[in-house]
This record gives sequence, structure tokens and C-alpha cells, in this order.
Amino acid sequence: MAADTRDRLTVLTSAAPVPVPLADAAGLRDTPQPLVPHGCWYPSADPTGEYVAFICDRSGVPQLWKGPVNGTEIHLLDADPDPVTEVAWSPDGRWIAYTVAPGGGEHTRVLCVRPDGTDRRILAGADVGSSAYLGCWARDGSAVAVTVAEPPASVGRGTHRGAPYAPDRGAVLAQLPAGWAERDGPATLLGELGEAGELGSPRNRQTPVGGPVGPGDGLTLVGGPGGEWDGRAATGGPEATRDRLGAYLVDPEGTRAPVLVAAEAGAATLRVCDLSEDGRFALVRRGPRGRREAVVSRIADLGTGCVFRVADGDPWIGRFSPDHRTLWLRSDHEREFAALLAVRLDTDGERLGASVEIEREGSDLELLAFSDDGRTAAVAWNARGASELQTLSLPARRAGISGAVIATAVPRDVPLPHEVVTRISRTGPGGMVLALSGSQRRPGVWWAPPEAPSVRTPWSSRDEDAVPAGRPPVRPVPLRPIARDGLPLGGWYYRAPGRTAGRPAPCVIHLHGGPEEQERPVFDPLYHELLGRGVDVFAPDVRGSSGWGRSFVDADLGGGRFAAIDDVADCAAHVVLTGRADPTRLAVMGRSYGGYLTLASLVWHPELFRTGVAVCGMSDLGTFFAGTEPWIAESAAHKYGHPEHDRELLRSLSPMSRIDELRVPLLAVHGEHDTNVPLSESTQVVHAAQERGLAAELLTLHDEGHEFRRADNRRLFRRTAADWVERHLSG
Repeated sequence: MAADTRDRLTVLTSAAPVPVPLADAAGLRDTPQPLVPHGCWYPSADPTGEYVAFICDRSGVPQLWKGPVNGTEIHLLDADPDPVTEVAWSPDGRWIAYTVAPGGGEHTRVLCVRPDGTDRRILAGADVGSSAYLGCWARDGSAVAVTVAEPPASVGRGTHRGAPYAPDRGAVLAQLPAGWAERDGPATLLGELGEAGELGSPRNRQTPVGGPVGPGDGLTLVGGPGGEWDGRAATGGPEATRDRLGAYLVDPEGTRAPVLVAAEAGAATLRVCDLSEDGRFALVRRGPRGRREAVVSRIADLGTGCVFRVADGDPWIGRFSPDHRTLWLRSDHEREFAALLAVRLDTDGERLGASVEIEREGSDLELLAFSDDGRTAAVAWNARGASELQTLSLPARRAGISGAVIATAVPRDVPLPHEVVTRISRTGPGGMVLALSGSQRRPGVWWAPPEAPSVRTPWSSRDEDAVPAGRPPVRPVPLRPIARDGLPLGGWYYRAPGRTAGRPAPCVIHLHGGPEEQERPVFDPLYHELLGRGVDVFAPDVRGSSGWGRSFVDADLGGGRFAAIDDVADCAAHVVLTGRADPTRLAVMGRSYGGYLTLASLVWHPELFRTGVAVCGMSDLGTFFAGTEPWIAESAAHKYGHPEHDRELLRSLSPMSRIDELRVPLLAVHGEHDTNVPLSESTQVVHAAQERGLAAELLTLHDEGHEFRRADNRRLFRRTAADWVERHLSG
């Protein structure tokens, strides 16, 4: 091994995952009577295209199921109550890998099971405090990639540039309220960020996102003692620091040792998205939100080849061509909107040239899927919130004189029966399987045969079963408010049924999370509940939302967040001035970042709303950074500001710093196991409101984390929230 390569290697001290057999899941595998309504999503087709594994919540919790695309007989493959979040059927058809969230919290683990429900086992994330998530399968199905995030050996200490690092917390801790650290395990404060980012100590994780990566940084490569690579099977040692992410190829049979594919120090994203057919290269996605990168990693020596910027959103960013000389990539590299790029590679995985294969003006390429042979692809475009689907044959390729790839692909439009595609599974001669959502239906799985209309799978809910008879879902209309600084915004307006035309209505401004999420025209049971109480809903995309270009996403960075807070007021003004909403009966509600924006709107525009509902929202950015997961803190620093360098900005952006301006009743809702935004963020703002004589309540949902996945808890949440809004907007 060359000396310069050896110098870049560091010792990986975390243990590789070892498969752990489990007893067969308890419960019947026969097809149960369907509970109506229910949702089915995240399909993964078998190699024949005749069967699909998917997630379904017909039992009240998202679980793993299997069924034929043309039949009604479906089977429950794992009856445990832990929510399932991802599914991937192996290319050889022998295994189904999936991710679960034990207890409904943020910690996740990867399991696999045979298609008949036997041989269930944990592949990664079995250790207490560790977490794991899925990558791709090897092309022959012999192994599946998993990323393992292990907890630190000593809480509160990390590694900064390879040296022990313990941040000085005094100045921040002195300002924190009592009980801020009462959470699922010890709390950690983010420390100093260098140009390439802090290397913190990740703990329980779900789809890690993480530390900023400098332009010249490669993956943290891994070797044996002294930097010399001493074998491909990775093992841990007694001196393990347990502060790294490792991506491994794991044999579900357990007959071969895990193979290290890539590693990264500190709190960062690391997902293996594809492996070349010859096994030489891995396509890895890394980096924090807003600064994602695609990296071609050479598996033999863990060296880094081509590095490309890619867009946020769906983590499945691309695929190698069959000859591994072209990388198909969903990317917004040097672009306002993501497109399909063709990147030409040399024999070492370095970039020779790149060209745009297919693009849409004003629309992001959102989803990308390929046939097993890599010769056809399906692409879903985000057109102002709705999806447009196309298929294309990937052309034979040749390089021009400059090294740029010459492309001639011609897409074919695929009609959609509903507004939004959420996942595409395997496309080829037999068609593809789609997960669809829309304003008139719950999530379902559809089979799209070639040259024929898409067909709903018999086990997905029918459109007419989306809600009980008598009150059909409302189809929203798009709105384009203009912010006070002239920036066009977006959003969808839902009008309560039966309202007289031209009569202003009580209205909830509902704010999505992220902030990089986007409001989509899909059925939301919460909106349906509010509409049934005679309350309209306007769900806007304020600056910082995705789907409107990179400049729009970045428009709220740092001090731009003050403008995002004003966007909420401008959206409220828009629906009032257009005659839709009653200015005396407005409420604001939101979840996660939307919960923060709800609280901020109440204290920055205290005369505008009569009440607010903040769900899992940050009330103080200082205590949020101190109490959240380190990998969340790393990523959030890019969006909000650094907790040390930008302390004054974060203080001025925190709703708690203006809590004396709160003048209306407040309901806060939070999951008890939320380690993304700790429960204390809701507790402290409710206590502060009560101390000022305001009506304020906290609803804590048991066995939930940052996402509410259990049907009974979701039902309790939306009914409590709707009761609160109806009570305070009545009259």
C-alpha cells in the first residue's frame, strides 16, 4: 500500500455487526380480515415482479407484510409490535431485509427474514445503544449493506481531528432550566466546529445525518494498527472508542465475516446506495442535510474516487451501469433543481466527465429507480408538490473528446391515478411497483405494467375506504402567497365541506417539519379531522422548504430564519385578504421544525392567532442543541447556526427568549422517547406559559419518538388537537 494512502488510514475500533437469530414471530401468518382504513407503503418487489414486500398498518402499527401484485392473499412476516420503516427484497429472492424502530423511538436496527416468514434474525443494531439502517443488496443477493452507528464509550466526549475532545459547557449549561437533561440517556452538547466540522459522539440514531464535510475531505478510511490494512474482515478490539459510523456488507446466513465498505468519524450520514456488478466500487451517500455528497468508494483499499454533490430527499441517489464506467446520479450539482446526471468514470472510479441525461425546468428529480439489468430507469419529478412519472431506456454510451458523456435517452410519460409517488420498486420488462398517495386516498401500492394503466393491488385500501362514508376527503387547491420581501411562496388550501361560498372560515395555518420538507397534496387524517369540525387548513411552504429550488431551501439559513417566521404571518394575511379565512379565528399548528415555527409565530406575531398547537417543536435553540442527539446537532448547526459561535443569533431566534409576548392558549404534543427534539422542549414552554397565567397543556404520547407511528396514539393526537382548535376558535 502506498505511503500517502497509509497515512490517511485510521484505526476502526467499533465492532462489525454479527447476525443474531430470532425465534419466529408470534402470531398467525394467515391473511387477517383487513381493518379499514389502512395504509400500505414502501414496497419492494421480488426478482420475478410477482410478489412484493411492503409496510402496512392494518394492525395499528407499521409491520412487514408480503403479497402478490395480482392476488388478495397476504401474509404477516413479523408480528412484533416494533414499527417497520424500510424494506428491501434481495435480488436472488431468498431474503427480505427491513429496518425496525424498537419501542417506536429513534434507535433502529436491521433484520432479515425469509419470504415465508422463517429464519428471522437481527443483522445489525442488536447492541444496546447502537443503531443501524439499511443500504443496498449486493447484485447477487449474497450480502446486504448496513450502516452501524455505535454509542460512545464515554458520554459527552468525542474525537476532534483524531484527538480526545471535551467541550466547555459552562456558559451554556448555566442558562439551561432544571430537568433539561431528563431524556432517554445522557445528554450531549455540541462543541466547536472546525472548517470540516465537529466529530461528535453519536448515540441512538435513525438515518444519521451529521457533521459538515469540507470540500477536500474524503471518507474516513480504515486500516489496521499503524494504518496498515490487515484483512478485509473487520473486527473490534477492547480499546474501542465506539464513535464512528461503519458501513458493512453482511451475509444474512452468517457464514462469512462482515466486510467493511466505508467508514466515517463522528456524526455523519453514511448509506451504501449501490455496488458495482464486479464488486469493485460502492456508491456511498454522506454528509449533513443541505450538503449531501455522493462518493465512489473503492472497496479493495477503501480509497475515494469521484465525489459529487447530490440533493437532499430520497437517499437512493443512483446506480452504476452494468460496465461500471457510468454512474447514474440524482444530483443538483451546480444546478438549482435536481436532474439525472450521467457521470463517466475511469478504471479507478475517478470522474472523466459528466452530462445532464434528463432534466425538467422548475422541477426536482425526486425518485430514481432502475431495472435489475440497469438498462431502464423510472424517474419521478416533483412539480410544485405533485408527482410526474416517466420511464426511459438508458442508451449505449460513448465519451466525447472532452470526456463528457453523450446521452440520447427519450422518456415516456406514465399516467398516475393519484397525485404523489412516494416510492418506485424495480422497473423493467414486467413493469414496476409504485407506492402512491393522494388527497383522496390513504397510501397504497400499485402495479404499473408496461404500456397499460396502473392497477391498485387488491390488499391496498380502496379509494372509497379512505374515510368512513358520509364525509369524503377534500381535494386541496394550490396557492402562491408572496412574502413581504417579494419571495413567492407555495402551499395547499383545504376548504371545509359545506361552507357557503365567499364566507370567511376559521382556519389553521399548518407548518411542516424539516425545514426542508414540503407540503404535498396527500390525504392527512389530521386535516380531515379539522375539516370535519368546520375549520379550514392552509398548509404552506415557507422559505426553507424543498421542491422550489436550492435558493429557496437556503433562503432561511442563519438570520434568514426571521424572514421565515414572517412568512407565516404573510401566509395568514394571504388567506385573509383573499376572503378564505376569518381574521379573528386563526390558529397555527406544526410538527418538529413546524412546531418551532408555531411557537415563534405566536411570540413574534402575538396578535395574529387565537391559539397554537406545537408538536415536537424546539422552544429554545440553546437547550435543543444541548439535549438533542449529537448527529442532529451537527446537522442542525448548518441550518440554524452554531451553538457557540452563533449563540446570540440562536438566543434571539428562540421562542423562549420572547415568551413574555405569548398571549394565547397553547397545546404542546410530544413523544416520550423523542431524542431528536427532547421532551423537555415542550415541557419548558408549557410551564412558562402556565406561570404567566395562560391556558397551556402538554399531551405526552407513550411509546412514541419523534414520529408518531402507532394508530391509537395518532388518533389521540389528532382528536386532542382538533378539540383544542375547535374550542379556541369557536365563536
